[in-house]
Amino acid sequence: MKPASLLAVFLALATHLPSTSLVFAAEQNSEPAGKLIEGVFDNSTVFPGTTRDYAVYVPEQYDADQPASLMVFMDGKNYWKPDGAFRAPAVFDELIAAGDMPTTIAVFVNPGTVKKTLQGAVDRSNRSFEYDSMGDRYSKFLIDEFLPVALDSLNVSSDPADRAVVGISSGGICAFTTAWERPDQFGKVISHIGSFTNIRGGWAYPGLIRKTKDSAKPIKVYLQEGKDDLNNLFGNWPLGNQDMAAALAFAGYHHKLVFTEGGHSGQFAGQEFPGALRWLWDEDSVSDVAVNKETKPEWQPHPDAVPRDDVPKGTLTKMDPFESKIFVDTVRNWSVYVPAQYDAAKPAALMVFQDGTRFADVKQKWRVPTVFDNLIAAGDMPPTIAVFVDPGNTKSKPGNKKPSNRSLEYDGLGDRYSRLLMEEILPIVEAKYNIAKEPAMRAIGGSSSGGICAFTAAWERPDQFGKVYSSVGSFTNLRGGNVYPSLVRKTEQKPIRVYMADTSGDVDNAFGSWPWANQLMASALDYMGYDVRFDWAEGYKHGPDFGGLKFPEAMKWLWRNETHTPTLDTRGDLRGDLTILKLLIPGESWEVVADGLGFADAPCTDADGNFIFCDMKAPAIYRIDVATGARTVIAKEAVSGLEFGPDGLLYGCQGANKRVVSIDPKSGEVKELASGLAPNDLAVTNDGFVLITETKSQQVTRIDTKTGEVSVVDTGITRPNGIALTNDGGTLAVSDSGGEHTWTFRVGPGGTLDAKMPTMEMRLPIDAKGDFKFNEPPPYVKASRGDGMAVDKSGRFYVTSDVGVQIFDPTGRQCGVLPKPIAANPLTSCVLAGANHEYLYVTNGNTVFRRRLMVQ
Repeated sequence: MKPASLLAVFLALATHLPSTSLVFAAEQNSEPAGKLIEGVFDNSTVFPGTTRDYAVYVPEQYDADQPASLMVFMDGKNYWKPDGAFRAPAVFDELIAAGDMPTTIAVFVNPGTVKKTLQGAVDRSNRSFEYDSMGDRYSKFLIDEFLPVALDSLNVSSDPADRAVVGISSGGICAFTTAWERPDQFGKVISHIGSFTNIRGGWAYPGLIRKTKDSAKPIKVYLQEGKDDLNNLFGNWPLGNQDMAAALAFAGYHHKLVFTEGGHSGQFAGQEFPGALRWLWDEDSVSDVAVNKETKPEWQPHPDAVPRDDVPKGTLTKMDPFESKIFVDTVRNWSVYVPAQYDAAKPAALMVFQDGTRFADVKQKWRVPTVFDNLIAAGDMPPTIAVFVDPGNTKSKPGNKKPSNRSLEYDGLGDRYSRLLMEEILPIVEAKYNIAKEPAMRAIGGSSSGGICAFTAAWERPDQFGKVYSSVGSFTNLRGGNVYPSLVRKTEQKPIRVYMADTSGDVDNAFGSWPWANQLMASALDYMGYDVRFDWAEGYKHGPDFGGLKFPEAMKWLWRNETHTPTLDTRGDLRGDLTILKLLIPGESWEVVADGLGFADAPCTDADGNFIFCDMKAPAIYRIDVATGARTVIAKEAVSGLEFGPDGLLYGCQGANKRVVSIDPKSGEVKELASGLAPNDLAVTNDGFVLITETKSQQVTRIDTKTGEVSVVDTGITRPNGIALTNDGGTLAVSDSGGEHTWTFRVGPGGTLDAKMPTMEMRLPIDAKGDFKFNEPPPYVKASRGDGMAVDKSGRFYVTSDVGVQIFDPTGRQCGVLPKPIAANPLTSCVLAGANHEYLYVTNGNTVFRRRLMVQ
């Protein structure tokens, strides 16, 4: 019987049902008890191949002639369970009877599951893809597909003020996303411990909300958060929710944030649930008001910022205005400080300051020359040459007191500013002075937009800058810098020491909350094990007061000789959270396996862990023995994809010959399996079907190894490229070199495919030639160049791409990115090989590298 039919029958018979499990309130109070019916929904085209349980609660007071209010609950069973933390039906019974909320129908819907169709495979949860993703995909499912079925025969109000969405954790951000995308359908939101983090981009919401200040969406939002909630690879939940609340307050939304005891569970959310409902449905409920914590403490210079008669003084030289070719048509002032202790025979340390004139002025609050004089003389920092660089002015406005190109240069992400320094400014300084080349002896710093600029330069070029100073750094949405905390948590730690300072009185405006942004940034750096210090003070406004006061101490810390030993705390990572901190082995990095090749590709392995790859220009397919490292030739063929089949043969793609071949790994005998194709890469199912990507034809094609029969099993991916099967054979992943996602399919018997979804969102490189707009993310290249891929024992997907090896967990959540060993060379494919399949091998242009990982 269909769910809609079940509901109709239920409504007709509801008054005759006995007090069973369908009646929740009877054992807890004497209020009229609503009724609950459960169903299954398995007919989604938005999330194809998914099946989900759901339930509909109808209150005793429901009158079919009067439209009822509506509440939709994600992770529905958590809310409807009679012994759970929320017990929503019983709470509804009580509050509706008391008049604290209107007569309300509740729909409890669980996330979808992709049920296995292949023997030996496992079911795959679709929860994260549905709940954590940005955009309107889930709201389309809910409004266009699911609710018409679940609410069939029920009279529900169409007024968004009468309709609410509710969820916990990822369900919390899903509830907000649904209302954000469709405020014409849902005007109320409850989020319990909402995942406003970087599971799938939710970190961006505070920036998006702030941009609606003059046109706020008609949404009323209740947020509940536990003070001991998660801090893990995806983000810091308490900070993320407070950043959300600050954005809602700034933009004028009717909202409330309730901080409770506890962590990532429904215990305290359940205790607050009745109060949340009362506040949500009360038209006169009070909204939280932003509190300005700015004060003006009296400023006094640090003792090390005061000139001393007994200390040798360095020299500050004003340089000729510099015209940049990287930032075309700009000119900038700059100067160079050389300490009295400089010895041309010994390399000096280097520190570059943005907004250089401010930092170089000994009468203002930074007083860098004076501080450097004193600290160098005291031995608290090495002899250091300082380069003070101002932002550029367009040549037509050379006298502007406020440099016209400052935001573009400083707030923009990417490598353009670091290129200005490395290719234009610093070569002039290095031609005159002996400056150390080691990044640990080279620092960069700034304040406000200059602070994020300093971090960006070191982030892009850690081979050049190993130390960063940032005061009141603008890690906000001036030009997309609010992404940094999320990038830091999902990128292999870079060898950078970072000092940060901020205050409670810092700026809160259309571009972000500087206090919350800096706390989020410091938390991310600390989580990833960086050598980071974050100084915080109450009151000081956005400016040099606190930063200038702490500057000498910051320099002592930044230039100290102490070796940093990371203390990693992954207690906030839940069982399925495969943080790269648990994957990477301290001290292990890339090592060369083979170099001097023509072009390496098609890595694969056998059951023993021997490594096999192709040099396409030799041409030759090589086998590297797992025990001895000896390299032997299997066949003198060029292949772009290579994989073992269940019959023990190697199968390879030969695009130039328009065919797929089988290769005997012992004899090297090559046989044509199918021709007339344009194969790129391949995977082989457990029942002996070869699945190939045909990139130009935008299709995935199946070949029966027994008969050679060819058939197309998927079309429509922009440029299907890499392809891999999970260990159980039940899921196929296909990368899209011309798009932004890696796609997954359910695999059935005979290599059949269905349940196609773009479950892995790829990190994209910044387009240096794109249009860098104010208050917008940087321009990204629309093609990830996703290429070959592999799967490890824990089910992680490793997808090679333009930015490196992108790692995803079995549900498609990105775990992190390992940068390319050779940045300038293409990264074409990878495989897990070695005795325990613990080495990640990558083909990187003319070189093969490997790296040992903790893959268990």
